[in-house]
Amino acid sequence: MKFAFLIFKVFPYGGVQRDMLRIAQDCVNAGHEVTIYTGEWRGEMPDVRIKVEILPSRGWLNHQRHRSLICHMQNALARSPADLVVGFNRMAGLDVYYAADPCYIQRAHEDRSWLYRNMPFVRGRYRFFADAEKAVMGLQSRCQILLLTEREKHSFQHWYHTPDNRFHLLPPNIPVEKFINKDREHCRTYARQQFNLPAKANIVLTVGSAFVRKGVDRVIDAIAALPQHLQDNTWLLAIGEYESNSNIEAYCQKRRISHHCIHVGGRSDVPELMMGADVFAHPARSELAGIVLIEAMTAGVPVLVTEVCGYAPRVAEAVAGVVLTSPYKQEQMNQALAMMLQSPQKENWQTNGQRYVAHIHATSSKSAEADYIIEQGLLVCQASEGV
Repeated sequence: MKFAFLIFKVFPYGGVQRDMLRIAQDCVNAGHEVTIYTGEWRGEMPDVRIKVEILPSRGWLNHQRHRSLICHMQNALARSPADLVVGFNRMAGLDVYYAADPCYIQRAHEDRSWLYRNMPFVRGRYRFFADAEKAVMGLQSRCQILLLTEREKHSFQHWYHTPDNRFHLLPPNIPVEKFINKDREHCRTYARQQFNLPAKANIVLTVGSAFVRKGVDRVIDAIAALPQHLQDNTWLLAIGEYESNSNIEAYCQKRRISHHCIHVGGRSDVPELMMGADVFAHPARSELAGIVLIEAMTAGVPVLVTEVCGYAPRVAEAVAGVVLTSPYKQEQMNQALAMMLQSPQKENWQTNGQRYVAHIHATSSKSAEADYIIEQGLLVCQASEGV
């Protein structure tokens, strides 16, 4: 079967993009064809068996460029039809949608003012993204939805009354292969030598492509608030390509800890750095799921996370770190980081996280998303042959 994967952008360390590439790989490994249609690609190209078409997008504003890109995607599919169209962004015409973003219209009503939805300058943007979401979730759609967390299902159903039978809850993917045969002590030494840090330095790690949304600024504030003796031996290692309007260097300088903050952009050695870190911090402002939390538990690094993250309950259930309650308080974050860096519980958090993900890995399909996509493709093909 031929599958078309539609995604606006591909960044090396974006969680959705990594999931998309993994699912595509599972599909081709099962003997199917995958073509990825996207408007931008950063980082290495995938397996040569996966086709990639980078399409143009034009417009002054973000939603105008997205509308242009969707039009080009639809034209490309008209020229080369697929058996199943899988979207990793919301748009009309999808057979399957991988729901990696929170409910847009809920956030537009609950987190934004009336002006955001009605002012002429932003109304076009609001209408575009609201219509795109409705095309996927609305009652008139037949699109099947792959869910990462049960929590988001209730949000979508509140606004769109989407029937239960269109939602399919997926188990978290456990990236065991990334951490096989890696020695923790070797990784600790490696991480410190890579950045010329003292052998016994504390490393607080962040991984993500959004400086504010992932809460990297909150981590910087927490390090700036550490007791002096602890701060002197603690470094932030920030992995990710941030938005063009973010300036981590200026933020660190303002907090007077720029000499203890290292922003390294994208890296290929994230598993080694995870295993070498003392705390994985993810105090995100919003995070539908957060596969990086599962990766951190797989690596055995204690996790510090806000409860708004979709996979935060799994951290709590595993007793693999600290989950910050809502509403967020920076003082609570500061205290939690200081405690975790000095806590005798470190080894317990490490062991608990690894034991938890090992159980999930042993009891769920290693390619659940691809399995479902292939199943849906077969159903669509059978239906078309029966017409």
